[in-house]
Amino acid sequence: MNTGKRLIAFVLFYIPTLFTQQAVGQQNVKARELDSIIISNMDQAGMVGVGAAVIVNKQVVWMKGYGYADQDKKIPFTPNTIMNIASISKTFTGVCVMKAQEEGKLSLDEDINTYLPFRVINPNFPDEKITLRHLATHTSGITDREPIYSNAYHYGGDSPEHLGDFLKNYFDPKGKYYSSGNFLNQRPGTYWEYSNIATALAGYIVEQVTGEPLNEYSKNHIFKPLGMKNTGWFQTEIDLSKYSKHYDKEGDSLKVIPFYGLPTYPDGGVRTSVSALSKYFIALLNGGVYNGHRMLKQASIEQMQKMQFTAIDKPENINPLTKNEGLFWTTKDGGTKIGYGGTDPGVKTEMLSDLSRDVAVILFTNTSLNRKDLLKYYFKGIFDELFKYGYFVRDNKM
Repeated sequence: MNTGKRLIAFVLFYIPTLFTQQAVGQQNVKARELDSIIISNMDQAGMVGVGAAVIVNKQVVWMKGYGYADQDKKIPFTPNTIMNIASISKTFTGVCVMKAQEEGKLSLDEDINTYLPFRVINPNFPDEKITLRHLATHTSGITDREPIYSNAYHYGGDSPEHLGDFLKNYFDPKGKYYSSGNFLNQRPGTYWEYSNIATALAGYIVEQVTGEPLNEYSKNHIFKPLGMKNTGWFQTEIDLSKYSKHYDKEGDSLKVIPFYGLPTYPDGGVRTSVSALSKYFIALLNGGVYNGHRMLKQASIEQMQKMQFTAIDKPENINPLTKNEGLFWTTKDGGTKIGYGGTDPGVKTEMLSDLSRDVAVILFTNTSLNRKDLLKYYFKGIFDELFKYGYFVRDNKM
């Protein structure tokens, strides 16, 4: 889909004190080149809106929006446009787990049944405990059974089904969603399989041990301290006038996807903007601190980001050199980047840093693409170029 000349919806952020005059001039040239690359890839792929930020040495050095949050109304997509960030939300659940641990309310290696009002037992291994560490590294043996998980998406707004009700129905043998197929025939800790429902269970445990809903706990310990305005887990918590529409690109057609929610919201429900998420990502990369405000103790951040798999102690289907897990924190791109990404209907997001934490990139699009176009235009066409720009800025500062 070629929509003609793209709208660039935000000004470029600079930190001039970092650069010589010559370097600033070179950066301007590189930024214009980056504009052209992003716009070209958006047009070729049919992405309606894109927002991105480049972070160098824990500071935002570039931030922009392109295209539209609402194509029909010609509302521009800016760094302040709110969007569902999908599985990047899992890192927020992870921070809440670590905060509850700081408060002495849970242990990562305790049997999760210690904290739950119903029992979670893998019928294939009834005597094996499942821990929060297993949940956080996708090694719990809990699987997202289809079509139960997909059918849990509620189109039209926030899900009317409560998190605890869904989970009890999924794990209680008398529940309407229960099946032995909700579990793998793999001992906890021995096999890696990505699990949204396991993440939702971790979020529910935070609710149980703190006595607060996860959305409120997040607000008190993450969103407010970091100044993340217009950020929340539910649509009722945000300004819908700043919320992007979601689009699905199929061939030459473009379909608007209705707003949706999930009862398992801790696995992917955060709604925020590129500008707000950049504050959070900097805190994660900076020992838990953004702009003088501490989100977590440095020791908790280090524990969260420590890679859990080694050559000796790892799931049987994982090579730690190319794929590893922290606690709701992961490696990507063949083990060369750290952070998290997310995919949901009408949503693709990435929040990744290089291993040195010198250069990091946040990238949103409000358009679902097929796998081929996603790899060609989103990742190779835009995401990789944002990293190249970040390295240029890093290498040309004073």
